[in-house]
Amino acid sequence: MKLRDSGILVALIVLAGVLSLATSTFLTGGNLVNLLDQAVIVGLLACGITVCMICGVFDLSAAAVLAVSAVVAVMVSRSAGVPAGFAAAIATGALLGAVNGAAVVLSRVHSFIVTLALSIVYRGLALAITGGAIVYPDAAGLPAFQSLSWPTVLGGVTVPSLLLAAVAVVTSLLLWRTTFGRRVYAVGGNPEAARLSGIRVGAIRLAVFTVSGVCAALAGLVLAARGGSAQASMGTLLELSAIAAAVIGGTSILGGEGAIWRGMAGVAILTLIGNGFNLLGWDTTYRPIVEGLLILAAVSTDHALRHRRT
Repeated sequence: MKLRDSGILVALIVLAGVLSLATSTFLTGGNLVNLLDQAVIVGLLACGITVCMICGVFDLSAAAVLAVSAVVAVMVSRSAGVPAGFAAAIATGALLGAVNGAAVVLSRVHSFIVTLALSIVYRGLALAITGGAIVYPDAAGLPAFQSLSWPTVLGGVTVPSLLLAAVAVVTSLLLWRTTFGRRVYAVGGNPEAARLSGIRVGAIRLAVFTVSGVCAALAGLVLAARGGSAQASMGTLLELSAIAAAVIGGTSILGGEGAIWRGMAGVAILTLIGNGFNLLGWDTTYRPIVEGLLILAAVSTDHALRHRRT
């Protein structure tokens, strides 16, 4: 097992072990279910963003796509029903993701800049659609709309937690077991070599942004279902948490290396840190400091490992 792989697993096990010894409530069923539920939004975003990072691009618009998709879900559900609203949200996420990819491919500007600019555009679009107000489903359709956030018979594990597990499995299989996945790694590792080998680099990049858009839309649906509403400001800066999770998990910021399970490990570590601060009664003011140091350590490790190989 690579050092990067074993390191993240050891860190996760040690952190869980420390919390289980330091508190009497960490290993209770209620807290574990709560941990899974807390990881869902960032986890869904991280699935899409990890695919993008492996391909050598960044998606800074994911949280804005989340907001637009959630708003569309609520507004369509009011006129056409909840299933239509959910379908419209996913289609919106895929469309905005494809727009991201097309803008990156056609402009040839770094994806960091393009998606940052488009995130502002999408937030403005969400504001225009809602008029700056919070939008709600019809009262009659609210229970069906919020069903996406309900607990299940599986020990109280919520529907969003199962959704995250399903998305993580699907995206993992997409990367590991398909020709598309191999091309994603090839483009992220060396786009010029990939182009010379016959891979349509632009099409692959457009596709990974579309995947990220769908994942963001699913996150938007869960967030809207939990609150029973949607607004233009929802999910602000969550894309940074998702990128942090991917980086902490060992996905390279330079592309060509990474895995969905690594991103999920990073999400788990960030979730455990937040949970630990709450259970131990620590001042959460210091939580961003801890997370920032973790990101710095992960990026430094990635750079050191790459330098050692060369």
